[in-house]
Amino acid sequence: MTAEPLRAENLRKIYTVKGAPPVEALSGVSMAVHPGERVALLGRNGAGKTTFLRIASTLLRPTSGTIEVFGYDVDAVPERARPYIAVVPQEGKPFFHLCPREQIYTYLRARGLSRETAKSRTEESLVRMGLTEVADRLAITLSGGQRQRTMVATVIATQAPLLFLDEPTIGMDPFARREVWASLRDLTTKGSTILLTTHYLDEAEALSHRLYIVERGRVIVTGTADELKRSVGGTLKVVLPGAAGRASEFASFGETVPDGGTLTVIVAPERLGELMDLAVRSHLTATVGPVTLEEAFLRVVGRKIDEE
Repeated sequence: MTAEPLRAENLRKIYTVKGAPPVEALSGVSMAVHPGERVALLGRNGAGKTTFLRIASTLLRPTSGTIEVFGYDVDAVPERARPYIAVVPQEGKPFFHLCPREQIYTYLRARGLSRETAKSRTEESLVRMGLTEVADRLAITLSGGQRQRTMVATVIATQAPLLFLDEPTIGMDPFARREVWASLRDLTTKGSTILLTTHYLDEAEALSHRLYIVERGRVIVTGTADELKRSVGGTLKVVLPGAAGRASEFASFGETVPDGGTLTVIVAPERLGELMDLAVRSHLTATVGPVTLEEAFLRVVGRKIDEE
């Protein structure tokens, strides 16, 4: 496997429904994922993330453009690409009549792993995802979070060269989310490559080597989380409730982002004292914190990630 794990060129997808105008879900998306990388597609609901992953994983055909997995065109020869990938679909569920142990083992055997390897990887992934206590309960009796952990455990156990995970930690508690992160980091150290979609900004920042921000079917910016945060223009943010209408008074300090009635000002550390003096004179309360990926996303997209 010498080709890139994933390469897309000018990928477009248009949905057509009789009696309704066509909807362009992807508008010329190009990207590359390099060996051993963890890459996040970050965007609001409806941005096109899931459509891209469904095409990349051979579940949906593109309207035009190309996408290759390890050099194989996933539209022209999907059967050549499939052995290299494993997928956690958005809101995917384990088979209701199987328990987590059976779900994982059966899937690994279907992929051609030996009985011994399938059994050892099944037990390892059950422990890793905290499923040992429910490993022999039917999936239909599990909670939503336990079912999601079962799906992730199944795909992690494959150790496939390329993993696609669509919102993998949705519905999980914070401890389970962090265990998924640790498992994905471990997989890339062993040689796997990972592409995931998420609308959790902390997940994208903590997990990805690089990220692509997608909006309305287009890639609008790419880079590391640190690069995107630096592009905001400062390292500190000052949140001023009730000051959204006074952005011009604070514009000289750096980027100003009104949100409802609140104004967020991105400022360099050396000017923080001056800004705080102005806030006090203006009888405003202020909260200071480090710039996060949320500010970078808001600046690039113009809306919060959870804003419809």
